[in-house]
Amino acid sequence: MGTDKRERKKNNRDMARAARARAAKRAKVRRRGLQVGLGIPAAVLAIWAVATFAVDDSSDTVEVTDTTVAVSETPTLTTLVGASVSGDTTCPADDGSAERTTTFEKAPPMCIDEKKSYTATMSTSEGDIVIELDTKNTPKTVNNFVVLSRYKYYDDSYIFRTDPSIDIIQGGGATNTDSPGYTIEDEGSGYKYSEGQIAMARTANPNSAGGQFFIITGSNAAALDGQGTYVVFGKITEGLGVAKAIMALNSGSGDLGGAPSREVKISKVTITES
Repeated sequence: MGTDKRERKKNNRDMARAARARAAKRAKVRRRGLQVGLGIPAAVLAIWAVATFAVDDSSDTVEVTDTTVAVSETPTLTTLVGASVSGDTTCPADDGSAERTTTFEKAPPMCIDEKKSYTATMSTSEGDIVIELDTKNTPKTVNNFVVLSRYKYYDDSYIFRTDPSIDIIQGGGATNTDSPGYTIEDEGSGYKYSEGQIAMARTANPNSAGGQFFIITGSNAAALDGQGTYVVFGKITEGLGVAKAIMALNSGSGDLGGAPSREVKISKVTITES
């Protein structure tokens, strides 16, 4: 009899702890929503106002729609498996022979020839996306993407976010906390966001992009205009339908506007120079 009573007390304590944890989670989500909303222009704030925050106590899932494209405020070294480079980063071979490297101490030097043209073919589990990289307007950002691609940084990474509220799919790691270990400077300003562009994701702070990127699949991305410098460094020339198909996989779950309903893997990014 005493054992049953102790068991009931233990169960009550466990239930109380779980209830407190759910309450703390709801409070954290609300705080995050307020923080993201600060400083957003009126037009964007109107979009933010219709965002939904829902917590289902039975399943403890959280759904958040966010009008930012951000990596974690406290990015960590990538969870992708690969070698690491200490000290200066050297330029990788352009023939695909470089050892897979996913952690770097310093940003790379200028490795591309700004007078040449560069195309990236992103091979995903849903099909190929071909991107013409903009060396004319964003040579430093293109250089960073080319170097990481040639080091196979993006091999077996994921597109982990699909957000129809701003029409973006985000990748370049396993989660939005992944980082190659360094950041790069923002390049250019005053960007207008439209279908088919690829841009760097970053935190709310300037000059905080690293390896993550997002691809725009529709007109809702215009909500990002004026929110910060997400550097646009290329345009899709083939495979926009693939990007839209990935967006169509949106499950609506997660705290970044949604995630694909099945795993979407980037097997490799191949760089062609001409």
